[in-house]
Amino acid sequence: MTPQLDSPPIAPAVLQRAAEWMARLWAEDASAADADACAAWRAAHPEHERAWARLQRFARQFEALPREVARGALAPARRHAAGRRRALQLLGLIAAGGGTALLAHESGLWQRAASDYRTAVGETRAIVLADGTQVVLDTASAIDVAYSAGERRIVLRAGAILVTSAHETAPVYRPLLVATPQGTATALGTRFGVRLDADASKVAVFQGAVALQPRQDGAAPVHLQAGQQAGYTRRAVQDIGKVEDSAAAWADGRLVAERMPLGELLAELGRYRHGVLRCDASIAGLRVTGVYSLRDTDRSLANLALSLPVQLRYRTRYWVSVGPRQAS
Repeated sequence: MTPQLDSPPIAPAVLQRAAEWMARLWAEDASAADADACAAWRAAHPEHERAWARLQRFARQFEALPREVARGALAPARRHAAGRRRALQLLGLIAAGGGTALLAHESGLWQRAASDYRTAVGETRAIVLADGTQVVLDTASAIDVAYSAGERRIVLRAGAILVTSAHETAPVYRPLLVATPQGTATALGTRFGVRLDADASKVAVFQGAVALQPRQDGAAPVHLQAGQQAGYTRRAVQDIGKVEDSAAAWADGRLVAERMPLGELLAELGRYRHGVLRCDASIAGLRVTGVYSLRDTDRSLANLALSLPVQLRYRTRYWVSVGPRQAS
């Protein structure tokens, strides 16, 4: 059935997951297990199937375009990564913004797909910018870099980054800042992390200080010192609290948990792996302490099963449920 024009929008996270599944099935090494896992994901929730149907419609529209137009639309995909798997994933991201974004390049999702630097699910990447500033991109993250005569701007399009600012050597001082849809975080000689969530941004300061400025006119700026973290919306900075150095351990491929609820820990592990990672509500509140690998999430899950009264159920490698351990 064709959706009505006034149907509610699909969450970007769901659309992106659908695009990842489509990209996986188009890969040369796609298997029957991949197809089964995708089918299971689609059946898990009506919104999953609706996102999948939207991408399928967009793919058909794309195939109908003149060859010259299609080739031009795929050019950014060729610049950023070779192969039709990345090309199709890019198409999926474009579809999330609507078909007109294909030609207009106006979709925010298009911007993320064509960002200057980005990472795939489960990947982290360290880069050094022109001034010596070091940036580590977390899983499924994307940034644009816009240095000018007046400022050094990093635009966070998706995910999270860890920034270690370099000393400014230009004759005229240019502030270093990270911009998100909610506002800016300006470095004051510092090492800090910024994470972009659905409706807010989060900043954690590990060294130096950071000035937060929400986007809305008249919103009060807030300075965070080393050891502090906060969230901020377009209107205000909120939830100022303490941050541990271990909060940046993801840059080294580690997740450090100190009495973390199991549901929260599994949600973090899920950001670093494809597919579905479910947690039974009856065990979500179990407290977990330990260090877990983000580069080998299957090993981390196995370690959890050894140390907690939980059981792993692998439907496929892309569909894992964690539930209470059954009595033998």
